[in-house]
Amino acid sequence: MASPKTIGRLQAQIQRRVAYCLQFEIADPRASFVTVTKVELSNDLARAKVSYSVLGSEGDRSKVQHMLTGASGFIRRQLGRVLETRNIPALTWEYDPSAEDAANLSRIIQEARKRDEEIRGVNPTSGSEGALDPDADPEGDQGPAGDPGLDASDAAEDAPGSV
Repeated sequence: MASPKTIGRLQAQIQRRVAYCLQFEIADPRASFVTVTKVELSNDLARAKVSYSVLGSEGDRSKVQHMLTGASGFIRRQLGRVLETRNIPALTWEYDPSAEDAANLSRIIQEARKRDEEIRGVNPTSGSEGALDPDADPEGDQGPAGDPGLDASDAAEDAPGSV
């Protein structure tokens, strides 16, 4: 059983090496849009679950899954060259939908902002036409201290050093 520090170090090494193999050493066009997001290594260092994300459709994800399964032996052999362990962990591949979820969330936020701007009457291209300044006083009746409703005698009473 390895210490958590050792497991963390090995997880980082595995993630870097797998990403390097996918980017530079595997001559498969399906590996071009794969991102290794996380590696979880078992306590006995026998198994590593590699999470990945893919830009593309469901069909692209399926193709990449088959490619990764087929390339596991090669990637494991490449890991053996850089890991300083007696045994090389068996690799399992798991799709990570977090990148897709983040893109969907970003799209939803942009749509909500656009709707808000349309409701306020702001021109989305210029960004300033018809916009309201939340700090501006609509009636312009701020007192001397910058607070509405204060006159000069109230401001003098609130001044430091006054009794």
